[in-house]
Amino acid sequence: MIKFLKELYGVGILFFYYMKYIILFGWPLLRYGLDYKDNSIMNILWAICLLLFIKDMVYKFVLKKSYCKDSSCGVKR
Repeated sequence: MIKFLKELYGVGILFFYYMKYIILFGWPLLRYGLDYKDNSIMNILWAICLLLFIKDMVYKFVLKKSYCKDSSCGVKR
């Protein structure tokens, strides 16, 4: 059961890392621009992506934090 939960957590991280901006900007375009039907699951995913986007903006611009802990993160080797 623990292995399954770890895999589910990893899949969630990868899904939202790559799909965050596509869902955030694409879903309103599809709903209002192309008249797609309302979908509650997509609405929930869109809300999660919006929260993740806000969190990223707060980390980057307000707190000025990086996800990298070392000072040499930006240095290419």
